[in-house]
Amino acid sequence: MARRRVGYQVTRPGRRVEDPPVEIPVAADLKSVPGTPTRDNEITYYAREYPLESVAVEHSASSLWALDIREEAAPETAELYRQHQEEIEPVVEWLKSTGDMEPTAEPSGKDVTELIRARARELGYGEAGFTNFDRRYVYKSKRQYARGDLRNAVCLAVEQDYVATQTLPSIEAESAHGAAHLEQAKMAKELVAYIHSLGYRAQVWGPTWHFGAMIPLFVKAGLGQLGINGQLLSPHFGSRARLQVITTNATLTHDRPVDYGVTKFCELCQVCFMRCPGRAINQNKIWYRGVEKSKLDFRRCRPVMTRYSGCGVCMKVCPIQRYGMPQVMKHYIETGGILGKGTENLEGYTLPDKGYFRVGRLPKFDSEFFDMPLGKSEDLVMDEYRERIQDMNGDSEAREMVWAEFREKLDKALEKRSLPVDMGMDLGG
Repeated sequence: MARRRVGYQVTRPGRRVEDPPVEIPVAADLKSVPGTPTRDNEITYYAREYPLESVAVEHSASSLWALDIREEAAPETAELYRQHQEEIEPVVEWLKSTGDMEPTAEPSGKDVTELIRARARELGYGEAGFTNFDRRYVYKSKRQYARGDLRNAVCLAVEQDYVATQTLPSIEAESAHGAAHLEQAKMAKELVAYIHSLGYRAQVWGPTWHFGAMIPLFVKAGLGQLGINGQLLSPHFGSRARLQVITTNATLTHDRPVDYGVTKFCELCQVCFMRCPGRAINQNKIWYRGVEKSKLDFRRCRPVMTRYSGCGVCMKVCPIQRYGMPQVMKHYIETGGILGKGTENLEGYTLPDKGYFRVGRLPKFDSEFFDMPLGKSEDLVMDEYRERIQDMNGDSEAREMVWAEFREKLDKALEKRSLPVDMGMDLGG
């Protein structure tokens, strides 16, 4: 492999507020477009005709399925999720209330971008960027909550613990995931209070309670690019970033999307595609809802996540997550190669009941492993009700009993939609 020519340098603030800026060299052959390749008219069309919806709503049947499967396959993880649910529920209630909170001062009318950025960094956010709040990415079920007068978005990322993340899939990594959520909540409360003190409103989305797809906003704010694993690859900690957005009516200057070289780098790397236990990552990109991306197969991802502590192998084996974007891009320029690719250090992982998988080896699952109900939970309950009613043969008493059972099951299914049944899965209600 030959050395690559440097196309340009990207300068970013240091990982911590006290760190010096870092230089990220981008090879000339990795140059693409700032942000993610998109077709704006298609995004608008799909947002209007086929609005985005949360996985927690569209695939809520699989959430109920996951609750039962996890209890048997990963009881320790199931207990961790229950503990996290207790801890995060008060946070979610606070998040829901933020849009109604009043500012505590009169606004000056001045641009407060750098004031908010500096305060966010002081609080411990690893990334802070600004863009317009694009309502096209709001989930259909969340539109009723999103304030239309808060037109600016503050994009904030918290770093999940590095050491724990490298043990994916594991209970340790999922614990770090939950800890990052609680840290997000703590910092958000202080940042909201600061925005209020400047005289402006603020509505918080995340952790767990999200308005919609957040990665497009982070990309527009210049905080990373979409990876082939479907995650935001940020400069300092790759896909280890836990995302949060605060919408506000504060006077802000928007950041611009950046081409870090990630779009073409991912096409060359492909490690996450090759190492995914469920073969859920597609090698080739397609145009989906106006965005060029590698479309993940939910049907092959969720069953693995459910049984193996959220899985996260695609996060673990990403070189940018493991080594950082500056190091990965410097290595590519110096050698023409992908840092860590083909090594056990990057690609090896362990599944509790199947052992260690070295480079080139993947676990095998039978077809029943991926049997999972699809669609909405209420549709699943309704299908069961229809099947039972058909066998009643006019027995009115039996029909009444089945009807009562159906209503009870439906109520429970809809109730669970508002619970965080997965670590980090967006709530549907």
